[in-house]
Amino acid sequence: MSEPTPKPPPTILVVDDNAAFLDNLNELLGDAGYAVRGASSCRAARACAREGFDVALVDLRLPDGDGTALAAELKEGAPDSEVVLLTGFATLETAVAAVRAGACAYLMKPCAPQELLLTLEQAMRQVRLHGEKRELARRAQMTEKLAAVGTMTAGLSHEIRNPLNAAALQLSVLERRVRKLPDPQQGPLLEPLLLVRDEIRRLDHILEDFLQFARPREFRPGSVDVPALLRRVVDLLSGQAEARKVALEKGPLDESLPPVVGEEERLRQVLINLCLNALEATPAGRKVTVSAGQEGERVWLTVDDEGPGIPQDVRDRIFEPFFTTKAQGSGLGLSIVHAIVTQHGGTLEVGSAPGGGARFILRLPVSR
Repeated sequence: MSEPTPKPPPTILVVDDNAAFLDNLNELLGDAGYAVRGASSCRAARACAREGFDVALVDLRLPDGDGTALAAELKEGAPDSEVVLLTGFATLETAVAAVRAGACAYLMKPCAPQELLLTLEQAMRQVRLHGEKRELARRAQMTEKLAAVGTMTAGLSHEIRNPLNAAALQLSVLERRVRKLPDPQQGPLLEPLLLVRDEIRRLDHILEDFLQFARPREFRPGSVDVPALLRRVVDLLSGQAEARKVALEKGPLDESLPPVVGEEERLRQVLINLCLNALEATPAGRKVTVSAGQEGERVWLTVDDEGPGIPQDVRDRIFEPFFTTKAQGSGLGLSIVHAIVTQHGGTLEVGSAPGGGARFILRLPVSR
């Protein structure tokens, strides 16, 4: 299994009808580590912008429209991106128009390579700030939902758990009595009884999710052996994988991986949850692969499935409390997993597996 795919380079959209200028910028920016897409008209720029970009370099004079108007349009369509206007004829009016269009910078053509690269780095800094603000807003929203869960927890614990336990106890007594009956009489009675028992267990699991999410345990970090952790999880879930007719496999595993900082029990919970989701999403006859490796001061772990994958719009919300695409469940499973990983000083991302299914990438700091 290959290592997690690194993040793609920043994308620069260059809009200019001068073919030689486009070629020069493509070479210069490519050597600087940017991915470059060129467009020679407003129409072509709009088509390229739909694929996404980080910074757009837009010439003021284009054959089918005004660059200032295009800049405003691009900025409106991608508010987290930035626009830099280029012109060979600078005036006070064009500078004012650039500001009004939402451009973060204004460059004269021809501009020195260092000046252009510095401007792009400043623009990328703004792009990263937009991303950080969005992430902070997302975390604030999750915190609000967590507070709401905490308020509900005390009442749920008393009002639901106690009668649920009483019902489970009486159901167990009833099941023992039914199993003492002759075999022909047991079948019609056991079927609805076992269905009720499974539903009580499901409710108990949902309640446990609420309790765990609202009242996380105190973090007591130690050193966790990653290869041993993966083997233990695969062994624990081998029976469930076999029942689903799905292969649960370990990818290439370096036994010399350094230990990570964390609690073995809670990291096992994280991997079990991710693997169970992967097994559920994978059709019979296919496989789920768990792998691990090292990049710098972090150890990465991946869980890859061969299911239908996760759409991009769902990926943006998948760790939100109460968000779920399943017909049943609390929508807290992945939120709990994400909270545990964050408490460990790690990160959790979702992407696409090499086989087209979903890939969850967990990164944890190495224990020193």
